[in-house]
Order: sequence, then structure tokens, then C-alpha cells
Amino acid sequence: MRRPGGPGRAAEPGTVYLVGTGPGDPDLLTVKAMRLIGQADVALYDNLVSREIMALLPETAERVYVGKQRARHAVRQEEINALLVEHARRGKRVLRLKAGDPFVFGRGGEEIETLTAQGIAFEVVPGITAALGVAAYAGIPLTHRDHAQSCVFVTGNLRDGTIDLDWDALVRPRQTVVIYMGFANLPALCAALVAHGTAATMPAAIVQQGTTPDQKVVTGTLESLPELARAAGLAPPTLIIVGEVVRLRERLSWFEPGEAAQPPVDALRSTA
Repeated sequence: MRRPGGPGRAAEPGTVYLVGTGPGDPDLLTVKAMRLIGQADVALYDNLVSREIMALLPETAERVYVGKQRARHAVRQEEINALLVEHARRGKRVLRLKAGDPFVFGRGGEEIETLTAQGIAFEVVPGITAALGVAAYAGIPLTHRDHAQSCVFVTGNLRDGTIDLDWDALVRPRQTVVIYMGFANLPALCAALVAHGTAATMPAAIVQQGTTPDQKVVTGTLESLPELARAAGLAPPTLIIVGEVVRLRERLSWFEPGEAAQPPVDALRSTA
């Protein structure tokens, strides 16, 4: 059912490739992702897959938008699963393009469960998840021997009207907490961390459109961050980083918005 990949292996008809496209900068695509993008017959893509990356698809490739935004899903997950199966059974080379990494809040596991049950061949191509790419471009190391020996990734979405997180695990000392999809609930998230024992003065940052020319970084504390983000006019997509490592941004910031590289089209052509 599953066909093992290998260096330089061409995309095979009737196979689904779950491809992580990283946090935004097209130069952060893996070599394998670049090669498969150049060989796709059909691409099902998410809301956060950039236009620069979409432009790397062959002109002949069918593009199917299946993006999800907060409280607004263009296509239900069950329908996406069915579309993957349908296109693969038509003998197409199918790419499921996902921002970040397919297995980090990307529902990749759900999709390959369906593919396995339906006997569809598939491969998973990891991507740089937002926590890694965005933190790096913001100049905030997620771990540091003087500040943080562990790092936790969580989602800040509401569930049944509440933020359902393991707060005791999140407020441990010498730890960095990275919150995906938390912009709409930023005030509640910051207040809950403080209520469960994190100091209100704990450094915190929110990064909008990290790794892209439109990157914006706002830093403060758990107490001040919601108002600072509001005053800066931030909007999704964002990533929230909480921990002592945020203090390092002042010294370690290196990326200037507007410097993101152009799509590496020549490199793509050389591997297609």
C-alpha cells in the first residue's frame, strides 16, 4: 500500500503525498517537497499555503482549495479525505499541501488513516513547523541552557466554549510554551496562564506572518501582550511564544521584514 520514498524518486500515479510547506518563506521548503510540487497532477491546499509556493506547481496541475479558517471551513475534513481518495483512484499524483508540518496540528494523521483504510498509497513529507521557523526568524530560541530546557506546543482554540489545556503542565519553570491558533483568545490565554501560577511579568511575544516579508513581532509580558497586540493591529496568522527566552530577542533578532527570498524556481526546475 505505502510506497517508500527515496532520493530523487519521481511522484507515482495513484499516490497521495502529504507535504509540509513550512511557515511561509518558500526557501524553507525541503528538497523533496520542491520536487513533488513540480510533479503534481492535483494539489489540495490549505489557507496558509503561500501564493509563492502555489506558483511553483505545474501550470497543468489542478488546484483544489480546502482551506480552514477559524469558525469557517471551506471543506469539511471528511470531504477532504474523500477527495484525496477520489483523485488517487483516478491515477493522479496528489499533493495535500499543508502549511507547517502535516503532523503538527495539521490533521495529517486523520487523513492517512482514511488513505490506509481505503488502500491508497501515500507518503508524508515533513515540513518546518511554525514554532521552529517563526521563532527562528523572530530571534527567539525555543530552548536555551540559561532559560529553558523544554518546549511545549499547544493549540489555543476554544473547545466547547473553554480553553481545554493542561495548565499545570504549561506553567512549569524553565520551559517555553508555543501557542498555535491562539490570536482570538489571546487575553483569555494570558489570563489563564497567570491564574494557574505563571508570573504576570513573564516575557511573551506574538508573531504575525512569521518568516514572510510581512512579519511583525510584538513583545511584552503576559499582562501587557493582549493590549500591545491590539494596539499594533495584528491579525492572524500568528504564533504566541511565552517564556524567559523571549528576553533574548532584543539581542538575537536578525530577520528584517521584506528580506524573504523569492521562490527558488530554478532549483525546482533542476530537480523536477
